[in-house]
Amino acid sequence: MKILAVTGYKSMELGIFKEDDERIKFIKAAIQKRLIGFIEEGLEWVLISGQMGVEFWTAEVVLDLQEMYDIKLGIFPPFENQESRWPEQLQEKYQELTMVADFYKPIYQGDYKGAYQFKAKNLWFVDKSDGLMLLMDDEFPGSNRFLYEAAKNAEGDYPIFTITPADLDDVVEELRMQDPEYWD
Repeated sequence: MKILAVTGYKSMELGIFKEDDERIKFIKAAIQKRLIGFIEEGLEWVLISGQMGVEFWTAEVVLDLQEMYDIKLGIFPPFENQESRWPEQLQEKYQELTMVADFYKPIYQGDYKGAYQFKAKNLWFVDKSDGLMLLMDDEFPGSNRFLYEAAKNAEGDYPIFTITPADLDDVVEELRMQDPEYWD
């Protein structure tokens, strides 16, 4: 697998409203753990649409991993100015990520025109990648269920890798066990 699409919940779907929320550290650790495994097996590109939340955090993880691995980040939003209605702090973060990404190009030119752009984005990601990784709980699929459904309906062998709440619990425990005070 050379190209992996990544998605997951938006930050507000997880009840995360601040950039210093401790849960982000655990989510990023889970993403990093999975990505390193894929990179060591030949992964070259990570593709995201630039949504706030899991996709932002994935971008940050990929940028950190670039210090040790040859991995590239591509950001392909469904349309231009997708961040225009976001809080200013997130708009700035989005613009910064698009500038440092290895590749950035909106799928549709111009602003939002209709829901069809999101459907087309999901199909585009499945078509242009070799697999999908997403943070998802089957009981509460959230907005990422649409890309998940497109991936499930893909023709041929299209692998889907999930990071589940149980995986996050494992990461939390692993990180706690790395703390010397844990063993006191």
